Amino acid sequence: MTTVNKIMTSNPLSVSADTKATHVRSLFREEGFRTIPVVSSNRLEGVITRGEILNISSTKSNIDARGLMEHPKVIATPDMEIRDVAIKILDADEVFAPVVESAENMKLVGILTVADILEKFLEDGIKPKKETVAETFSPDVVTCDYQDLIYHVWSRMDETGFSGLPVMKNKKLIGIITRKDVIDSGNIRINRESGDMRRSTKVEKVMKTPPLVVTPETSTKKTAELMLQYNLGRFPVVENALYIKKEPQRAKEADLIGIVSREDILCSYMG
Repeated sequence: MTTVNKIMTSNPLSVSADTKATHVRSLFREEGFRTIPVVSSNRLEGVITRGEILNISSTKSNIDARGLMEHPKVIATPDMEIRDVAIKILDADEVFAPVVESAENMKLVGILTVADILEKFLEDGIKPKKETVAETFSPDVVTCDYQDLIYHVWSRMDETGFSGLPVMKNKKLIGIITRKDVIDSGNIRINRESGDMRRSTKVEKVMKTPPLVVTPETSTKKTAELMLQYNLGRFPVVENALYIKKEPQRAKEADLIGIVSREDILCSYMG
């Protein structure tokens, strides 16, 4: 039995409840975090994700972390078994769980992510219950066009809850854009502060291209390894791909048939 304390990230970076929102935003941009816990006297108060950080505008720039944070959907303790936490994370449609010393004192001692759990499963040689991407990917994909404005793409992410969208051109997949890409560009903040949507950058200026992709035949194990190697939360699932010779996992263009996420892959291991 593997417990949370064996694989969690101990003493994760956190911010105090009165930290200015603008400073929190800079931490997300500079450090690449997906989530940051909020504490008060080392006691867990809440969490801030990339989704909340993108909602900061000039009218909200004076608020503090307390005004941005949400209550975590899942909270773990060091002695919990990782499979039990994995089930809770998946049931809550989350990708992480802050770890506290105990439910009584709520002292923040770590953070556990879907990536941490997958890495442990791979290390232990655990075989997934579903062997290929074909058995687990979702055919329902929210996409955007390479000519779309970043401002509108962020709104789509906000409405759907998806943290990354495949980018299409002439009905072919050519790239992917994530919340991190939008945060790094600073585009949403600029548009909201100016109020001028004409200044909004187009997706093609911010997206990552050529995208990393998998096919229905790609093994679950290989997909998990790629997600950890490239620190990515999702892969477009494609057919008829035109691959880059030097990087055979990247496609210049392809027919998009679905999407597979870290959570999908974790489900494949859980059964």
